[in-house]
Amino acid sequence: MVGKQISRTIKQLIMNGLELLKEHPKSAIVVKQWYLDLLLESLKDDNLPEDFKNYAREAGIDDERIGAMIDASPRGLLDVFDGQKVYISVEGSAKGFVWNINNGEKSSFYNSRKDAETEAIVNAFKTLEEKL
Repeated sequence: MVGKQISRTIKQLIMNGLELLKEHPKSAIVVKQWYLDLLLESLKDDNLPEDFKNYAREAGIDDERIGAMIDASPRGLLDVFDGQKVYISVEGSAKGFVWNINNGEKSSFYNSRKDAETEAIVNAFKTLEEKL
């Protein structure tokens, strides 16, 4: 299918972060740690009340919250995958957008960058899971 314009329904392209975490438990550990490190780094802000910092440290981040963050901003995962040497590349042309992982085979064409990135991220979870 490489090189052929494809279209998908909205339902097929909706990424469900919580499902990705459940389907890829080893990858989920890496993703969860990345978000936790990000949270802890943000708590170094002197303007935040100390009781809020303590609450946030104790509460941590559960899978549902991480899933929601993935759904809201999946591009943040590019940093997670880069850190694990799972490199996502998205290229655009007049035909549309294609993606690949670690300079592998290019995908079929997608109508938008967002659609290509979404599918690339889903596949990057699979790649990372196999790698771990």
